[in-house]
Amino acid sequence: MITIFCAFFTLLTCVSGVTVVTQSPLITVRKGEKAELDCNLGTVTGSPARWYKQTPGRVPQYMLRFYHSWSSVEYGSGFSAPKFTSTHSSKSDYSLIINNVDVDDSAVYYCQTWDSSVSEWVSQ
Repeated sequence: MITIFCAFFTLLTCVSGVTVVTQSPLITVRKGEKAELDCNLGTVTGSPARWYKQTPGRVPQYMLRFYHSWSSVEYGSGFSAPKFTSTHSSKSDYSLIINNVDVDDSAVYYCQTWDSSVSEWVSQ
């Protein structure tokens, strides 16, 4: 079994409202299976969802970003399809998909977006 963690804290930004980015807390999958991590961007619908991977003792690695009106995913260095991809089910609901999961995929995954109403990055 391979355990994949999503970020477990929530960053709240408060001005005229509250932006809360939420993620599924933890999933466990078998080697070779598909992992799907969900992220809700709350009130932010005008910015892409960005995903980061962090393993113990290392800085987060930028994986990819995806926006509901884009035709394809934009990848960071070292990440590509078909191993990694992203989908959306609404303007604020995104998923990171990791295909053919291996031990190296065990990590904490962060979802992040830009909230233009307060000019800040928000993440969980």
